[in-house]
Parts: sequence; structure tokens; C-alpha cells
Amino acid sequence: QLQASGGGSVQAGGSLRLSCAASGSTASIKAIGWYRQAPGKQRELVAAITSDGSINYVASVKGRFTMSRDNAKNTVFLQMNSLKPEDTAVYYCNLPILAGVNYWGQGTQVTVSS
Repeated sequence: QLQASGGGSVQAGGSLRLSCAASGSTASIKAIGWYRQAPGKQRELVAAITSDGSINYVASVKGRFTMSRDNAKNTVFLQMNSLKPEDTAVYYCNLPILAGVNYWGQGTQVTVSS
């Protein structure tokens, strides 16, 4: 089970670091992603660690967001800098296979005010 946390309300230009805690070891997780869903919009993949270990970002967050993992803490992080109002959304972490069958855990709300 994956649970996202660390959201909050910040002004534009601010930063937040989201955490995704796994109930088990993350060392065995090959691929994992951060997703977000803004009001009235479809859920989108924001950043992902792929099975070959590379990290990919959606164009809108490149250079501002950084995804990382700490297997010793069974946690995956999303460092979000230079936040913009359009980053406002509920953020989720998930395995691609679970996202594919629309199974989601609890997300964390990020609100960016202008």
C-alpha cells in the first residue's frame, strides 16, 4: 500500500516535498509514479521512475520537480520547487500496474495561490 503525504498550501514560487510511504519494501519496486488530478481534469502522470531506473517528467514540471527514492526508508519523494497555481491538484503515488486498473490510495492536496 502506498500513501502520499506532505501536501499543503503555498504561494506561487514556493516549494513542497511530497513523500510516498510504502507498507513494504520499496527496494523491490521497479517502477513507480507520481500522479496528480486537478479539479475538473483527468489524472495525469507527473513523474515516474521506470523499470530501467530512469526518471521521466511531464514537460510542465521539468526543471522544477525532482523525484527520488530512499529504499532504506521505503519512501519515494517528489520535491516541487517554483510552484505555480496550475500545479494545484491532489497528488498520488502509485504503481503503474495499479494505476492501469484505476486503483488509488489516499492522495495529498497541494494548493498554490498566486
